Order: sequence, then structure tokens, then C-alpha cells
Amino acid sequence: MNGKILIIEDEEKLARFIEMELSYEGYQVEKAYDGRTGLELAQSGAFDLIVLDIMLPNLNGMEVLRRVRRSSSIPVIMLTARDTVVDKVTGLDSGADDYMTKPFEIEELLARIRRALRKQTSGTPSGKILCAAGLTLDRERHVAMVRDIQIDLTKREFDLLQFLLENKGIVISRDTLLEKVWGYDYVGDTNAVDVYIRYLRCKIEEVFNIKLIHTIRGVGYVIKDE
Repeated sequence: MNGKILIIEDEEKLARFIEMELSYEGYQVEKAYDGRTGLELAQSGAFDLIVLDIMLPNLNGMEVLRRVRRSSSIPVIMLTARDTVVDKVTGLDSGADDYMTKPFEIEELLARIRRALRKQTSGTPSGKILCAAGLTLDRERHVAMVRDIQIDLTKREFDLLQFLLENKGIVISRDTLLEKVWGYDYVGDTNAVDVYIRYLRCKIEEVFNIKLIHTIRGVGYVIKDE
């Protein structure tokens, strides 16, 4: 089995169609046709991903999402017949991982489900605090500390450190760091990564005499929890 998926969708034909396609792909599937029933199932904690419609009887999808997010970081893909920016922003701000507008191609939904599940199982920490080698980073407060001493970091330095910590133990190439930290539209060479790694080492490793960021020659960088 590829995982267990909950479909919360009041259009029964659509729900059955999605169920059939997911079952064919090797997923175990359960369905709910109203928000309250769907929430009860979601709170059982037995699922790997939720496909959630916004317009639902008894309890709308936005409220289901908000209640699920109080206790779970399970991936949620929202479905709606209304293609409005407000709906999309509200859903994403409430904690949705992705958003699809009806009608949609089933192949695209399957691809987004696979992507969300890969992200969920990639080992990226879901909590707000990241730790390694004596350093702690609070993503919500935007604070990095070693031995109760706060480190003064620029936004770029913080974002780079955060991304490396989120992928602790995984070697990240310079190109990937440019894409994820600097952004898709960044125009420049990979020397920028080396410069900022050096900034981080000066502010953290040299000051506190710890080894945090390791260079893998010819590949990239990795944070190891040593």
C-alpha cells in the first residue's frame, strides 16, 4: 500500500471516482460526505493525507481544516469549485498544503498527492524548533541561539541556516540552495552560497567552537548533529 487517504467530498460521484483512481494506484481510501463525519475520521489519526472539499454540509472544509490543524500536520489538499484568490489564500493560510479548483485532471491530483506524501516523509521537522550541534533555531520567533546566547543573523543567513537544519543529515547542492533560499529568479553563481556559508561559520562555529556545517567536496553542504 502507498498510504491511507481520506476523501471528504459531498459530491458522491466525484468522491467515488477519486476513490477508484486512488485504489488503482495502490492507496487505501476512506470517504466522508459531510464535514462533521470527515472531521471525526480525520481526528482518528489513521490517515497519511486528506483530500478536502471546501463546500461541505454540516461543517465547511475551512473549519474542518482549522480543527485538524490544532493537533495534526497531516498533508491536506483542498478542493473547491470557486477559483478565487480569497479562497486559495484562506485555505493556504489555514494550513492547507495544496489547492485544486474543480474541474481538474485526475492525473494532476495524483501527482500532487505523491508530492505531498514525499514531502511529509522526507524527514523535514514539523515543529517550530530545529536543533543541531548545540544550536537551536526557532522558526516562529526567527531566533537562533547557542548556549542561551542569541546569534545576530541577517534574513538570508537565517533562511540558509533554516533550510540546512530542515534537511539535517542530507547533503544539499549549491544549485539547490540557490533555488530554495535565493529563489527561482535569482541571477548569479553558486559562489554566493559559499560566501554565506562562510558568514554562518564565522558567526557560529568560530565564536562557539562547534562544528555545524560540513562541506562535501564537489557536492555541497550538510549539517550533521555531532
